[in-house]
Amino acid sequence: MNRIFLDVHALQTVPPSNLNRDDTGAPKTAVYGGVPRARVSSQAWKRATREYFEDEHLLDPSELGVRTKKVVEVLATRIGAIDPSLEGEPAQQLAAEVVQATGLKIEVPKRKAAAAKDGGSDALPEAKYLVFLSARQLDGMARLAVEGAADIKAYLKDKENKARAKQIADTSHSVDIALFGRMVADVADISVDAAAQVAHAISVHRVENESDYYTAVDDKNTDAEPGAGMIGTVDFNSATLYRYAALGVHQLAENLGQGLREDEPLTTPVRRAVEAFVRGFVSSLPKGKINTFGHHTLPDAVVVKLRTTRPISFVGAFEDPVRGDQGGHVREASERLAEYIPDIERAYGDEDSTLTWVLRIGPSTHKLAGIGTETEKIGDLVAAVGQAVAERLEKPA
Repeated sequence: MNRIFLDVHALQTVPPSNLNRDDTGAPKTAVYGGVPRARVSSQAWKRATREYFEDEHLLDPSELGVRTKKVVEVLATRIGAIDPSLEGEPAQQLAAEVVQATGLKIEVPKRKAAAAKDGGSDALPEAKYLVFLSARQLDGMARLAVEGAADIKAYLKDKENKARAKQIADTSHSVDIALFGRMVADVADISVDAAAQVAHAISVHRVENESDYYTAVDDKNTDAEPGAGMIGTVDFNSATLYRYAALGVHQLAENLGQGLREDEPLTTPVRRAVEAFVRGFVSSLPKGKINTFGHHTLPDAVVVKLRTTRPISFVGAFEDPVRGDQGGHVREASERLAEYIPDIERAYGDEDSTLTWVLRIGPSTHKLAGIGTETEKIGDLVAAVGQAVAERLEKPA
């Protein structure tokens, strides 16, 4: 298959907020172009994207996965659903054996073991690390456990059955596993290379964190009890962020592999995954301190490129920070992109094989209108990108 890359660029302004905290509770920052910038980590936005898939029903639950240490508990629930006679402890024992047959390491956490000892009940073992498994992988493992329920230890001593357990864990990957990958140090051969790369979002301008001093009043205090019930501070900043993600469509198709539905052509599930990723990445928002700040915004401008050359971030347009002398940052940031994109594409791109779409809002972004095909709605953008990806996939290598 030919190499196909999708680049997604966005300018998004967030008001006072703390989307992604560091170990001190302050908004994360980075130095770029010699000045401090607001930063939102790639992990935070990948998590938000994954949650958006589910919250907005962009994908069927069967196409999604779960990332958890509680894999024995999750699998036991599925075993009990298949055969209610195995519910409870029998299902838990079966689940533990099947999980270990895949090569994953499990143990009872010390604190839970101690609590269980005091309470007289057994604690379930957990994986030593977060395990990312698709719904179909968990269902397959549950069916395997039910098959060998009569004597699971003897059943899994059979080399073919043990190999099946590992094979189930390494096929039928969910869309989110195919997109964001899976790293399993103990069982490296079931790791999955991520098809998507998400950059840390950074502000296009200099940012200094601020601190909000707050007080909370005790509702039951009387006039004779003045003062606050508690006081504290919360750090925040506001910024116009440059966001970027790259998606290797060819890698996505390879990762989905046997996870493709048998009744669908190759392009259909890949297109569905691409469309979900574009919409999810563009529209999602990290929820750090969202109840405190209510920072609900969407991008002012989105530029999507489909290319055969390697991915290209346009963050270099903001190495010299936007000054905001006119009272805002979106207008100058858009002008910077409108100048930078044609220059870098002319020097390094392939005009004949590169497609560009633009979704923008308001007069501040008007300079971006000429760099690609304009779309009026996010749905139109997603559909256009999905159609183009499908057409590229159908072309012979």
